Amino acid sequence: MEERRCLDADEAPGNGGCATAGEEVEGEPQGRCLDLTSFQLHDLREVEIPDDLVELDLTANRLSELDPRIRLLPQLRKLSLRQNLFDDKAVEPISQWKAIAGLLELVLRDNKLRNIPDVSIFKSLLLFDVSFNEISSLHGLSKVSDTLKELYVSKNEVNKIEELEHLHSLQILELGSNRLRVMENLQTLTNLQELWLGRNRIRMVNLCGLKCIRKISLQSNRLTSMMGFQGCIALEELYLSHNGIQNMEGLSTLENLRVLDISSNKLTMISDIDKLTRLEDLWLNDNQIATLEGIDVAVCGSRERLTTIYLERNPCATSPDYSTTLRQIFPNIQQIDSDIFM
Repeated sequence: MEERRCLDADEAPGNGGCATAGEEVEGEPQGRCLDLTSFQLHDLREVEIPDDLVELDLTANRLSELDPRIRLLPQLRKLSLRQNLFDDKAVEPISQWKAIAGLLELVLRDNKLRNIPDVSIFKSLLLFDVSFNEISSLHGLSKVSDTLKELYVSKNEVNKIEELEHLHSLQILELGSNRLRVMENLQTLTNLQELWLGRNRIRMVNLCGLKCIRKISLQSNRLTSMMGFQGCIALEELYLSHNGIQNMEGLSTLENLRVLDISSNKLTMISDIDKLTRLEDLWLNDNQIATLEGIDVAVCGSRERLTTIYLERNPCATSPDYSTTLRQIFPNIQQIDSDIFM
């Protein structure tokens, strides 16, 4: 493994510090990392920027303009501008900075953007994060490189899923805390493994035929049915809390499911998971399940595997032998609600 030098802010050239040794990512150019996190800088005039930087982290400052020296960093692969004061005009120059076209990760999270910036110059981009801004549309994503593997656009004002069709390599898509009402235009994302759509206004599940997904979150939406996951046979984690679901259904084919969260819904009974054999975590708290009678049959496939179960704030949890009964049914249980057994 080749040596890689990483610089914290107080070790940067001009500040009298020395570089520390680290590990190099295989295939990436040897260089240095400059971490200026949380220095509350308004500009970088007093900071020397080495021309062999591989990573530049400017998280949590007060920057509102891009330092033009960044465009002269040919080895730069990771750039974080998270939690600053950049608006659309301020980041516009980056679309012309050909010297840093080899960038792999660009983080613009928590700024003042209203639009998706033009990042078409970055032909090898793997991670793009514009979460926690004021973006109302995904227009502009069509210009993002099809090499992208992780896309984060959470906590914005987006109302439609679009311009993702070419992102065939995408593995993680985060669109939580937006204004989405419909799951659509996902069918070409055949390598998608994680889909995060919590805190939207979605009423119906539509995964557009995707089958490789391992994690799905639709927490805090407007779902009344669980139907729509039947074809997701690779699914390992499913989060559906805080909806209006009344029946457990469409789960019997999810043979790889390990985590199931249906807390804070309107369930009155446990069903359709008796054939699941890999379930480890089952969250059913804050529903209307009246009794523990029959739970041994309802979860029989995972009786030996289950380690965590939440049923608090259901009528059945008021039974005097509640915890004892569950520990008898599930021999390897380690946690019942907030009680942990060692």
